Amino acid sequence: MKRRLTLIQPVDAPFEPHQATLTASALSIRALDAAREDRITLGLDDLPEELRAVLAASHELHIRWATERSFDAVAPFASRVSPGLHVHYTPSAPDQPSESLCSLLSAVFGTDEDGKTVIDCTKAEDSFITPPPLSTASTSLQFYTRLPSLQSLVAFIRRTACHQQQAGGTECHALADSLLTADSVDLDYDSASHSLTVAGFWANAPRGGWSEDILKPASSADQVEFGLLGAEQGTSPEDIKMGGLLAVVGSDKKLKATMFSFPSRHHALPKSASYDVSFSKPTGLHPTMSISIPKSALERPPAPKEATCALHTYLTLPSAVFGDQYQLATTDPLFLESHNLVGLRALSGEMDLEAPDWIVKQWGSNWLLDLAIPGDVGKDPASNWTATIPLHLRYLRPSESGYRTAHVPWPVVFWACEEEDNTKMGLNPFDRTSLGWDELFGPRTTFYQLHPGSEHVVEELEVPVLELQNGPFQPRNIELITCSVISLGFLWVLWRLVRVALSGTNPGKPKASDGHDKKE
Repeated sequence: MKRRLTLIQPVDAPFEPHQATLTASALSIRALDAAREDRITLGLDDLPEELRAVLAASHELHIRWATERSFDAVAPFASRVSPGLHVHYTPSAPDQPSESLCSLLSAVFGTDEDGKTVIDCTKAEDSFITPPPLSTASTSLQFYTRLPSLQSLVAFIRRTACHQQQAGGTECHALADSLLTADSVDLDYDSASHSLTVAGFWANAPRGGWSEDILKPASSADQVEFGLLGAEQGTSPEDIKMGGLLAVVGSDKKLKATMFSFPSRHHALPKSASYDVSFSKPTGLHPTMSISIPKSALERPPAPKEATCALHTYLTLPSAVFGDQYQLATTDPLFLESHNLVGLRALSGEMDLEAPDWIVKQWGSNWLLDLAIPGDVGKDPASNWTATIPLHLRYLRPSESGYRTAHVPWPVVFWACEEEDNTKMGLNPFDRTSLGWDELFGPRTTFYQLHPGSEHVVEELEVPVLELQNGPFQPRNIELITCSVISLGFLWVLWRLVRVALSGTNPGKPKASDGHDKKE
């Protein structure tokens, strides 16, 4: 097992030497106010059997989870996904059975904090969607579901991975429990490395700062790396420069000063570069999503001058909510200008405009849209610029109240600055890929993230449905009406048959004249 613990402090943050001390057997940190990433790499032999079996049949598996709370994505961990659980998967063979993956997802993430099942997946080829044609994604299938809490994952880790460890079980439980407060969690596997990486990110320290004693690994095969770093803009617009202290616990005798820089695809804009999402009220069955952005956030980001920059939003819509691909893909300038859109760049997923939600097999759809930029960005920077996206709601199952709730995660809003050079960027030790939207751009694209402006980043829409509890459409009434209609229909058909039979045997009815009779 290999562990990498990285703490990111603001460059101007105060630091005292006693806050991080290293001995031959342990590292002690005290009251450190910093963002944190904890990354653990495990070999297949360290994993539970049910997980190992699924990974052995996978070419790639990438899982991204983000909390429904708003958080600051700081460099070099600036990338974002919409809140919820995102799965990117490629089987080792095209005809590989996929039921085991859905079963594993249900076992690991399958219940929410109320104990309800949240993974609606039977087979990946039915429930997952495929990326759009322009995507350069290494994975071939994508899945999404709302997941407010990681309690199910933590319980799975405690009863499987931690149970397998004969030593260090208490530390394993503590690491697992810490995921309950994480802002994002990633799981990555590829068949080339034959290893699983689990990474958790915390944008803010708990009250009083991070305080922890990290012991020297009991096995020589294990390793713990530690970094206390600060990040700032590098000499090149796409570079990030970092400096601070590094150590390998149990190997190094003291913390070592370091300074390095690297190109990064993802950068965080200032906190003032925020956006808000809302829906017009009442939503009805045709809600309109509004994305409001301060004009001060619409200034061109500090990308290379030769790069072409555009503002984008990437929507992750569950099956209950969908867009009309023919409406959003229009080139009608009047429609686009009225919504402050440039156009639809990519879409994938369930596109049936008529199907009710209960017969839709795929989880939903993804949409990448270009947003328009006002011509007077520099004027009145305190005012907001709003783009609107017309959406639609599917018919949902009836309920006793006459309403059901559809949860719509906030989209990701970002600048993408593309260069014509098709060479890939250099190595980034903190890079994050397989986000769903990053593969829709070229290899020399730099992303600048806007920040959600609200504490909660999931919208709840009250959807009108058939009411069962009150009124004429109660279950008992529906049964009676159905039986009555069927009975009346049967009696009508029977009556018609009897009438035809009686009319054919009536002696008083004159016979039809024979066409062969001769006329006198």
